Amino acid sequence: MADLERAAALLKSWDKILVLSHRSPDGDTLGCASALCRALASLGKSVQFRCADAVPEKFGYLFRGIAFAEFEPERIVTVDVADKALLGALEPLGERADLAIDHHATHRPFAREAWVEGGAAAACQMIWKLIPALGAEITPAIADCLYTGVATDTGCFRYANATPETFRIAAALIESGARSAEINRVMFDTKSRTAIALLKRVYSDMEFFHGGRCAVLCLTQRLIDETGAQESDLDGVSATVRQVEGVLLGLTIRERGENEYKISLRAAEPANAAEICAQFGGGGHRGAAGCTIHAPLEAVKAQIVEACGRALEGLTPPGPLL
Repeated sequence: MADLERAAALLKSWDKILVLSHRSPDGDTLGCASALCRALASLGKSVQFRCADAVPEKFGYLFRGIAFAEFEPERIVTVDVADKALLGALEPLGERADLAIDHHATHRPFAREAWVEGGAAAACQMIWKLIPALGAEITPAIADCLYTGVATDTGCFRYANATPETFRIAAALIESGARSAEINRVMFDTKSRTAIALLKRVYSDMEFFHGGRCAVLCLTQRLIDETGAQESDLDGVSATVRQVEGVLLGLTIRERGENEYKISLRAAEPANAAEICAQFGGGGHRGAAGCTIHAPLEAVKAQIVEACGRALEGLTPPGPLL
């Protein structure tokens, strides 16, 4: 298992580097990739970036101005990828990965070397430490990238994974020029009309189980098509399910293909999302995890709701602050 020093030494010794993000990219995997590419390019490295899915438009600023080169990659680095299967169509490249940088305690080794910090709130926290170790500067553009990852993976610093270190890193990024207020507005306070149309539908169809402690909503392809929702419109839907009073486990079931459903699970203390998703070959964090189940929708719902029920035995929602 590699550490910060080893990861920095490897990257400094390489020249033609391909950086991979996981499919259905979020702010953390994209923030890591864009920040690392910028830092490596500033050191004279040739860099490329790839993701199995398109980068949502709202994250476009992360890659603006990066000079990507055309070359045959000599080395492959993955960021915020807990399992090579999460690379989607790029999984064959994951099998050739030289270095994995990840913050998931449930990381399944696939790269030749891996630097994993399961206690980090976001993989961008790790990249924040890595860039100075490379001898590169955290410019305002890089600060934007890293702040985006830290903010999105902590729910704008509202989740329990936001530690004192997380806040200190966020403060340092703002001091380095991160446009925190603007990034927060775009990430958390702005929704498209199609996103609102989608939320109206899913809210009306939300189901509750286990005494209201488990909430479930389904994003079928038909629903997505009918509302005209884009991939970026789906961001944040998973978090809204857990926001219902009394809910400890919020489930979003997203259709990905015929009899293929992606489960996004959000948990409030004392529930553990990662333990539940691990039963289905998935993983993640205590507060947020995911997995994929291959079965018809009703069977998928029954399996995951049953697993949630077992996990909820003896658990009660936290009371009001005293």
